Amino acid sequence: MGILSLITGWPGSSGFGSSSTAEQVTDSIDASDLTIIITGGASGIGLETTRVLAMRGAHVIIAARNTKAANQAKQAILEHHEHAKIDVLELDLSSLKSVKAFADTFKALNLPLNILINNAGVMFCPYQLSQDGIEMQFATNHLGHFHLTNLLLDKMKETSATTGKEGRIVNLSSVAHLYTYEEGIKFDKINDKDSYSDKKTYGQSKLGNILHANELSRRLKKEGANITVNSVHPGLIMTDLMRHSLLLMRILKLFSYILWKNVPQGAATSCYVAVHPGLKGVSGKYFLDCNEYPASNFATDPELAKKLWDYSHNLVNTLEQSYF
Repeated sequence: MGILSLITGWPGSSGFGSSSTAEQVTDSIDASDLTIIITGGASGIGLETTRVLAMRGAHVIIAARNTKAANQAKQAILEHHEHAKIDVLELDLSSLKSVKAFADTFKALNLPLNILINNAGVMFCPYQLSQDGIEMQFATNHLGHFHLTNLLLDKMKETSATTGKEGRIVNLSSVAHLYTYEEGIKFDKINDKDSYSDKKTYGQSKLGNILHANELSRRLKKEGANITVNSVHPGLIMTDLMRHSLLLMRILKLFSYILWKNVPQGAATSCYVAVHPGLKGVSGKYFLDCNEYPASNFATDPELAKKLWDYSHNLVNTLEQSYF
């Protein structure tokens, strides 16, 4: 896969390419025995991912900060797919308390969990701290998903063990992981306001998504768990995620319009990696346009992945202890 494939939409070895849609990559797939959590599943490519996977029969739980909007999205889907199984639960990824509350609520439903799609995120926002006092892009895009995944992991292991079905975790990253700080992750200056760059901090958080997926994949392989973990770049799509840099994105799109996708195309890689049978056993990989693609040197550094894991684990523990 390269720039020519991106421009032409020619398929790669998977049979799909940049012009493939979420419906096309899931065609003929029966997901009726799957329960799937999608963070940010009420807008943008998350909503399209919810719609298509629900259309394929999956029971989809939308994890959303704005539950009113999420329920409206649910009703819009039900108008066209009356038998869709969709539930909405509140989740604010920038708050570890909210993440814990979401996980507890979901577990209390006594549902299985086959697939977790870590889709939600914020992008290029002005400097601000989360409720927990962590820079907002790192808190929402990486740390919240890191904590959520760990809290749901035992449920996924239990589900895969009892059903015999492979569990899958999908982290939405971005090609923006290439544009980060000189050291990759600013471990000692996560909250530093003076050196803050909204673009590099976004890239840092997207790098974190890949490193998280790779390290978790390594750990699960080591213990023999039947769960895969991969990361994806959805493509360039104009969604509400870009609200903090709308003018810049519109100018960029004007000069690179041929590289941009629509929402159905943007959701394709997430859906492909989440449910396509051709990826059985594939883990610790980065996907672009529904095909495996090489990530950056930082993203494929196992020592950096382990360092971020340990840093994130210690940070979550410290923040949780401060609640009591």
